[in-house]
Amino acid sequence: MDAESKAASQQGHAPGGAFLFEEVGSARILTPETFTEEQRLFFQTALQFSREQVLPLAERIEAKDNALLRQLLRQAGELGLLSVDIPEAYGGTGLDKTTSLLLAEAMSLNGSWSVTFGAHTGIGTLPIVWFGNAEQKAKYLPKLATGEWVAAYALTEQGSGSDALGARTKAVRSPDGKHWILNGSKLYITNAAFADVFIVFAKVDGDRFTGFIVEKDTPGLTVGPEEHKMGIRGSSTCPLYFEDARVPVENQLGEVGKGHKIAFNILNYGRLKLGAAVLGGMKLQLQSALRFTQERKQFGAPIAQFPLSREKLARMAALVYAVESMTYRTAGLVDARLGQGDKRAPDSEARLLAAVEEYAIESSIMKVHGSESLGHLVDDAVQLHGGAGYIEEYPVERAYRDARINRIFEGTNEINRMLITGMLLKRAVKGDLPLFAMAGDVAEALSRGERPQARARDALAPQEVAAEAAKHLALHGLRVAAETFGTALEQHQEVLAALSDVVMDAFALDSMVTRTRQAAKDGGALDPVRVAMTQLYALDAIPRAYDRTRRALCATLKGDALDQELKRLGTLDVFTPYDPAALRETVVAALESAGGYPLGAV
Repeated sequence: MDAESKAASQQGHAPGGAFLFEEVGSARILTPETFTEEQRLFFQTALQFSREQVLPLAERIEAKDNALLRQLLRQAGELGLLSVDIPEAYGGTGLDKTTSLLLAEAMSLNGSWSVTFGAHTGIGTLPIVWFGNAEQKAKYLPKLATGEWVAAYALTEQGSGSDALGARTKAVRSPDGKHWILNGSKLYITNAAFADVFIVFAKVDGDRFTGFIVEKDTPGLTVGPEEHKMGIRGSSTCPLYFEDARVPVENQLGEVGKGHKIAFNILNYGRLKLGAAVLGGMKLQLQSALRFTQERKQFGAPIAQFPLSREKLARMAALVYAVESMTYRTAGLVDARLGQGDKRAPDSEARLLAAVEEYAIESSIMKVHGSESLGHLVDDAVQLHGGAGYIEEYPVERAYRDARINRIFEGTNEINRMLITGMLLKRAVKGDLPLFAMAGDVAEALSRGERPQARARDALAPQEVAAEAAKHLALHGLRVAAETFGTALEQHQEVLAALSDVVMDAFALDSMVTRTRQAAKDGGALDPVRVAMTQLYALDAIPRAYDRTRRALCATLKGDALDQELKRLGTLDVFTPYDPAALRETVVAALESAGGYPLGAV
């Protein structure tokens, strides 16, 4: 392990990606059941704001009422909801990252508002928090904390989306040395129409990628017209044009040529927060779909009574439980890594950056899994609404359109799939993670026909085995691919993407089983609803993980070598008989009793 990872391990902090090498439940994880009272209070305050101030104005927001969005940001600032990630010294509250994610969840009941809020508090503000100098922080952060000023983030260009470093916007020094002169353009900039300050990236001398703080009245900066989007229509999205835009040299953000550190670290944190930012919408649409099916009658009965409707509702709840368990587990890892260090210390931002970067694998998992889970859930919600789901009068129609963007921004899901397995392999090569040693042990076990065994003998023992089997599948597939392709592996995206799916399911199952067991206080009985949601998720995840690994092997090997590996893989094709109706009814009965997601309604 490198020095950072060794230090983390010595302090009891698992390094990023460690879940793949540790047994299920080997360490306690943060779960919603263990939130502090302060965290719950912030969440309830933000949730009340979303319910009472945002949702009733959804139609005005959808109609691009930018003045309203700005007003809502100011109101949120008055409640302290914009300042959680800003240090106290600059007008913020400087709270833990779990609280920050809880606010992202609470603010996600409406897609357009969620994006507006997230762009301001996250990608718009955090570059100054993490990379600004003292003067920049003092000038901008107090205004951003209150909502007096609104922030935006300008990275994407016509020819550089996922390839952020391919930007063409240029910056050169003015002859008098007092300004940077920017020329170029940016696309799809959230909050652009009413932002006061932009975090802009440009290349100095043609190749040194650098960040700048650009104010809205900068000479040479023009904000283009609003884009008309398929979803999140109410959020402001405009292009920016720089024509000899004169930016004071004191507004250079960080070092010349080090803009990639700003961009990539901000994206890492944004990916983690996206896992939380989909949760509020998932819970709301589950609640709405349940209510609709209870009220809508066909063939003389509410459609909520039909088995296939109930199957969808149960599946939706299981997806929420999976995303929720993974998201706050990861938030807990980041906070544990930060520990009780002095938030006012000069190295506080550096420690935070290190903690966020350490869990970049988990953050990419949250981005991909969260966005795709939301997509599956709103698709089921539309189906449960039938024809009504296609009508604008019903909020689920807007939710369906709004959900689609999550698979694109913060780095596409394709890029993030490459990152998940790519980072695991890079850390293994550096000696930070024992991937190859563990994969060797798995290969030997497969040769002997051995499969993982459960440590606990309870209702979730089969799901514990499934989680461990998924880890073994991922490790074995990565080892075979690395040995076959060597340094050319990154060119075989179909292999890396398939194995990323296996890694994600392993993390989900591990988190769900661990959380469910932790919730049983003092070794008491497991909650049957949590058990059923975990088992329902596992029923899809087990065959999916096996299929994805088999697909990766088929894209890696040929002939007898492939036949041999596929035969060995059969040891990990685990399956436990189940009663789908019984699992479904356990979950849906809990949904009906709670009026929505049974572990915390919106």
